[in-house]
Amino acid sequence: MSGVQTIRIGADEGDQRIDRWLKKRFPQLTQGAVEKMCRTGQLRVDGGRVKANTRLEIGQEVRVPPLPDGAPPPVAAKPRVKQSDAEMIQSCVLWRDEHIIALNKPPGLPSQGGSGQGDRHVDGLTEALMFGYKDRPKLVHRLDKDTSGVLLLARTDRIARSLSEAFRHRLTRKIYWAAVAGVPHPRMGSIKYGLVKAPGRGRMGEGEKMVAVHPSAVAETEGAKRAHTDYAVLSALGGRVSWVAMVPVTGRTHQLRAHMSEMGHPIIGDGKYGGSGQENLGDGWGAQLGGEISRKLHLHARVIRFEHPITKKLITITAPLPDHMSRTWETLGWHESDVPEDPFEDVQ
Repeated sequence: MSGVQTIRIGADEGDQRIDRWLKKRFPQLTQGAVEKMCRTGQLRVDGGRVKANTRLEIGQEVRVPPLPDGAPPPVAAKPRVKQSDAEMIQSCVLWRDEHIIALNKPPGLPSQGGSGQGDRHVDGLTEALMFGYKDRPKLVHRLDKDTSGVLLLARTDRIARSLSEAFRHRLTRKIYWAAVAGVPHPRMGSIKYGLVKAPGRGRMGEGEKMVAVHPSAVAETEGAKRAHTDYAVLSALGGRVSWVAMVPVTGRTHQLRAHMSEMGHPIIGDGKYGGSGQENLGDGWGAQLGGEISRKLHLHARVIRFEHPITKKLITITAPLPDHMSRTWETLGWHESDVPEDPFEDVQ
């Protein structure tokens, strides 16, 4: 049995529930034991009584009563990351410091687990990204399974909260590149159709699909959410296919894919929103170009720009195109160096 302890909340420990903080420091404690300490007034913050969901602030002092000794409760062994997967995910690191890791997520690798995904997803491979830290880094946003590009992970809870807030309040800037069917007109503009989940969960994944809703009908459509995408055509090959940059002002499920489809210019390789069996004949519908062009989704999170939570410097991370998109760009005669990093800057 330990004695009474007084512990000051450190810089990386603020803004979290006291029950979670306590169980992280003392793994032998159960939730029931923590709640009992709160009810009986044994657990106190700056001398005052607390509840289990009380959030801690940096610099506060927590009075911890005598605790029983003992090993933490048994935890089911988790399979370690395979060496090949560890090498793969480490090769995806674009940039890192002691606070943040930026990956170039490959297409086909889910950000998190889900139905039928198993353990091979970014979140399940973070053990290989600890680089000497005691905790696994945490995802602060996600990309669709088939979308490649920049993905940020935080190395501490404090940084995860800061970056999550920045995403929530739209203080980060994300620029995506895509190859789309035809050429959108006008060549620069905004799409403001709302999005609502398709009803049902059929064999073809209808429940995972978003349906566009006219802006005037969003308020009266149950479950619909407003969505806003800015886009700019960077180059075009006749009227058949174009290279488009997109900025998701809001962050809805499948937003960029559904918005481009609603315009009649689905993203190349998008079987869900562009019709996998439809041939692209020019200036509009059809998600497959045929020939040597890959049938994979041509959507890539190219650039992310954010203020570093600690240094306050503006950080810009750029992700090279995945192999299948790089081959398409080469086939179509498009060159990454021919376009500005942010084509929207001069018109804002």
